[in-house]
Amino acid sequence: MNRLLHALLVAALLGGFAGAQAQGWPTRPIRVIVSFPAGSAPDIVCRFVTERLSRAVGQQIIVDNRPGSGNVIAAQAAARSAPDGYNFFCATAATLVSNPHTFKSLPYDPARDFVPVAMIAKGPFFVLVHPSVPVKTLAELVAYDKANPGKLAWATDGLRNFTGMMAAWLNKIAGTGILTVPYATMPLGIQDTLAGRTQLVILAVPAAAPRIRSGELRPLAASFAQRVPGYEEVPAISETFPGFELVGWFLVVAPTGTPNEIVLRMNREMDGILKDPETLQRLRALGFFTEGAETPAAVAEAIRADTAKWGGIVKEIGIQPE
Repeated sequence: MNRLLHALLVAALLGGFAGAQAQGWPTRPIRVIVSFPAGSAPDIVCRFVTERLSRAVGQQIIVDNRPGSGNVIAAQAAARSAPDGYNFFCATAATLVSNPHTFKSLPYDPARDFVPVAMIAKGPFFVLVHPSVPVKTLAELVAYDKANPGKLAWATDGLRNFTGMMAAWLNKIAGTGILTVPYATMPLGIQDTLAGRTQLVILAVPAAAPRIRSGELRPLAASFAQRVPGYEEVPAISETFPGFELVGWFLVVAPTGTPNEIVLRMNREMDGILKDPETLQRLRALGFFTEGAETPAAVAEAIRADTAKWGGIVKEIGIQPE
């Protein structure tokens, strides 16, 4: 009985301490880890949102860039951070939902090590072709490849990254044999596609938009379930291959054990920021779309659903974890 009373007393004291922590939060600068370098699209989006979040909570927010190793370096650092409400991670879909299927072992477990805080934004990918290829639709691309085997190649950032897996999945469902060429960095792949050395590339909106506007590359389709706002002339891939949808997203997670009151406060503050017209306009200009922070439970469900989806894709295209 004494042990039970002692355990209950400790739990009550700890709960009271966590509540007091949350009530006075924040009293010092907050750190947000980003898995991409400064100046990249994820970094720009994260900094734009955290600048406004800093004003809302009245504390400095430090963006800590930890690029490299397929987002693993940043995720590991975030997972090992103190769950005190002063450490957060601006995570991408690859970090949380595809890495578990493409790595044999990870120094972090997305389900165990993180709690969802808020969805920031979602974005589509565009299938782009060099103008020298005489096709204007995805169906024409499939027909052209089958009539001219060996003439086409995708530029990707590697088979285990989003663009490489999307290219492989399109090959699989379309029955095409387009060669996949992995590049050390995506800018090198873009450069070769612009020069016509590779004929196809898959890009998110920030990289795709200027090439579409200039006419350097022709958009064939986009990966949202419906046509992308602002690019309504570009068909969705699902119009040719029903059910096809791939969405990139940025969201915020915290180390497991972060006080729930702080998680909910962060969610409320971010929801207000993301629904502000200026934020909506800025994110859309960058090629991303938001409907607010969503609830932590809704974010958890999105992660769960995409984890299952990517597991199926990885299995279907035959990627072996390394």
